[in-house]
Amino acid sequence: MDLLIPETGTLVWMLIAVGIVFFIITKWGFPMITGMVEKRNGYIDDSLLAAKAANEKLAGIKQECEGLLKEARDEQARIIKEATDRRDAIVAEAERKARESAGKIVAEAREQIQMERDEALRGLRRQVAEISLEVSEKILLKELSDRQSQMDMIERLVDEVESVERK
Repeated sequence: MDLLIPETGTLVWMLIAVGIVFFIITKWGFPMITGMVEKRNGYIDDSLLAAKAANEKLAGIKQECEGLLKEARDEQARIIKEATDRRDAIVAEAERKARESAGKIVAEAREQIQMERDEALRGLRRQVAEISLEVSEKILLKELSDRQSQMDMIERLVDEVESVERK
């Protein structure tokens, strides 16, 4: 049974060794361990504060980003509106120019038509005058075929000229 129950001398020396180890651990080990734990707690607290600051900074950056996006959208809307207004102005100007051009073309066409109409009327009058002359010539030749009718005609014309001069 010696193996299970130690001797008293061994037991005393074991208690002294355990006391020395306990004293060393208490004197230098535990303060070192608690210092490391406190240092670790400080590091964790600092990390938590840094994380909180980073979250706040991230929230600020997010708000700034949203503000920039809103400004970009507003600028985009303004640019689109300006482009639309410019396009409408260009279209209106093109329509105005087209109307002016069409008006000029119509006026020129009317003028051309009027000139052609006047020319056609002059040509028609010339033809009517020529035909009238030919008809009158034929009638006069037929009526003035003898000498007596020619003399009567000459006297009548002379009388008409004299009556016009008297007036």
